[in-house]
Amino acid sequence: MSTASAIQRQQSIEELQSKEYDLLVIGGGITGCGIALDAVTRGLSVALVEMQDFAAGTSSRSTKLVHGGLRYLKQFEIKEVADLGKERAIVYENGPHVTTPVWMLLPFHKGGTFGKFSTNIGLRVYDFLAGVKRSERRYMLNAAKTIEKEPLVKAEELRGGGVYVEYRTDDARLTVDVAKAAIEKGATLINYTKAENFLYNDQKKINGIVAQDLIAYNMFTIRAKKVVNAAGPWVDDVRHIEGKQNGKHLILSKGVHIVFDESKFPLHQAVYFDTPDGRMVFAIPRDGKTYVGTTDTFYQGDAREMNIQQEDRDYMMKAIHYMFPKVHVTDEDIESSWAGVRPLIHEDGKNPSEISRKDEVWESSSGLVTIAGGKLTGYRKMAEIVLNKITQDLEQQFGITSTPCKTKHMRISGGEIGGSQNLHAFVSKRTKMGIDMGLSEAEAKHLAHHYGSNVDIVFEYAKEKHAVLPQMLYAQLLYGIHHEMVVHPNDFIIRRTAYMFFNIALVKKYKDAVVDEMAKQLNWSTEQREQYEKDLNTEITRATTAL
Repeated sequence: MSTASAIQRQQSIEELQSKEYDLLVIGGGITGCGIALDAVTRGLSVALVEMQDFAAGTSSRSTKLVHGGLRYLKQFEIKEVADLGKERAIVYENGPHVTTPVWMLLPFHKGGTFGKFSTNIGLRVYDFLAGVKRSERRYMLNAAKTIEKEPLVKAEELRGGGVYVEYRTDDARLTVDVAKAAIEKGATLINYTKAENFLYNDQKKINGIVAQDLIAYNMFTIRAKKVVNAAGPWVDDVRHIEGKQNGKHLILSKGVHIVFDESKFPLHQAVYFDTPDGRMVFAIPRDGKTYVGTTDTFYQGDAREMNIQQEDRDYMMKAIHYMFPKVHVTDEDIESSWAGVRPLIHEDGKNPSEISRKDEVWESSSGLVTIAGGKLTGYRKMAEIVLNKITQDLEQQFGITSTPCKTKHMRISGGEIGGSQNLHAFVSKRTKMGIDMGLSEAEAKHLAHHYGSNVDIVFEYAKEKHAVLPQMLYAQLLYGIHHEMVVHPNDFIIRRTAYMFFNIALVKKYKDAVVDEMAKQLNWSTEQREQYEKDLNTEITRATTAL
């Protein structure tokens, strides 16, 4: 029986060893979890291992937008815009609790990337290609109306602005809810489990892995007819288990985001704006904060140990002061930050300028299917493409038949609220329920949005009281441990709640109590507790150190 409980972790490990799966996925980011969901709903038996936590890599460190692909219009990548626009609508409808339409202002200045004509035509074409619904189609503003829309925007040489809709998301929660949906459908997923070696059959084809449980440090085997490498920035590491690989390889692009309190950077309107060097970045208000990103620089090193450098902060500050001259923030005003990498694909023998930002699928001579590149928005379609290939292989090689893709109209975990049109009524009703349980209106509303149709279980935990932890935080922690595979404090504070980025004061106040409660719930040894506490403090330092 599949489970998403950290308490029953050993049960999941025993289940992984108990049979041969049709498909084993390596990597628990949005791509891997999307593949697991697609596969299990086609009738395949599915396992997934993730060496860190779900979404611990790129999938929790993006700009937190489900893009419609406007940026690709500049490069005339018409199909990309059309595909991403359509997928964005699907992602929203299948999980409206975790994705929110926000109006985005694109100001244009004399000599900037966009002008009045190109913005107007570009957004009009974008609406058409992306299939944007009538209520969310673009409109144009003159300079005065642009300033009225967002008074902080630079007024000098401002020519006007275009307004269009982007979809803001919680990238890590989207990933976790896709993972939970896969588990609910019968897949077996586990975090902190690393693929160390491959198993091979007599024809020298991969038919499983030797895995290591990175919590108890036990080795065990998982057998599967097909194995997919969806390890994101670590795709090459998985491929290199077989030895040095020629052909395609990854180049990592580093993206940095910085967060301010709205009292320091009182932005009320999301803005997509020019930087002095001609790039475009976002400034987005969220939960009483404003975050700005992203940089785009090549990165070499371990993506798990990536720090934000002074030049990263300098770049973002220069961009802020360029477009928002009334905002006088300094490094000391940065409350939190995050850095992530985007894996880009390069092929041996090609010019460095030919790095691909698209997703690609290829298969090794031993049968390892690798998926790399791609974008958060396109995760469902990527999974469909991968599974179309794998199901064909499974039928030809093993006689295993499966159904076509079913995920286009399938709600992810928490998404069963009656469709996006019912979100407001759902949140309103659950907010009243939360207030009746002693939560504040803001707390109850936050939980309803955060967990969607799963919030009723969170409310059950809210009935329990803790000596130190606030009611809401304690309920979230218990839910995370029992229903969201929270194994480490960082899982909870960074990826299940995003408090590390958007409520760092809460983290600092209650981090010791969270560690204490987790140690009790999960039976940690003294050594484990010390290590996990140290790991948490390392991440707090990484997120908050401004100098």
